[in-house]
Amino acid sequence: MPVEKPILEIIYEDDFYICINKPAGVLVHKTNLANEETELLAIQILRDQIGQKVYPLHRIDRPTSGALLFSKSSDAASRLQPLFPTEDVKKYYLCIVRGYMTEKHGVIDQPLKKKLYGELQDARTSYWSISEAEIPYPSSPKYPTSRYSLLRVYPHTGRMHQIRRHLAHDRHYVIGDSTHGDNKQNNFFRSHFEMNNLLLHAWQLQFIHPYSQTLVKIEAGLPEHFNKMIAALGLKLEIPRPFSGLP
Repeated sequence: MPVEKPILEIIYEDDFYICINKPAGVLVHKTNLANEETELLAIQILRDQIGQKVYPLHRIDRPTSGALLFSKSSDAASRLQPLFPTEDVKKYYLCIVRGYMTEKHGVIDQPLKKKLYGELQDARTSYWSISEAEIPYPSSPKYPTSRYSLLRVYPHTGRMHQIRRHLAHDRHYVIGDSTHGDNKQNNFFRSHFEMNNLLLHAWQLQFIHPYSQTLVKIEAGLPEHFNKMIAALGLKLEIPRPFSGLP
């Protein structure tokens, strides 16, 4: 039985490009694991919604929400898509992780394997701790309380599951990550908060428009489940302006 298609929130549009705030659980496009009858595919939903063929310029994982950019023509795609693996396109994420970061700002420079037994690839991720919170509930028998941090994250490289894998390497697991995360934390959030989502959101996207040469800044509002957890944990999304970090 086909899944009911959501109406996608369009957060940026011009004659050449269109950006949506992708809901968690929606794939960017069909993969070998996707079944057209049962999977929600952003490319098809958006095409049907605006009545026009679109071309995905990058991808974000199915459980990740946030800014997802498409072009409206192959020419527009050819001008911008090659820049996504570079720092000419800046992609900022928000996530909630286990524990407090040792430093308020840091860089995780840790090579990652392309596949399970593949070659190592350079990978670098910057993070900034926005807010910290401690709740009076034990998420493991070792500690009477639990600590969490809200991070702004910038992946300099685009390796598969890079943010999740880098933070897991430092044992600051992204909450709700069933692949690289901490099952005890995930189970705690399911039982205590009825929260089953990955708390990783593609928040901001910045690039120089290939046609107008103007700076485009796009921001995707947080989904309800993310805002709910910020409030429940007592975190705050307050970033000083100008932000001390990458432009």
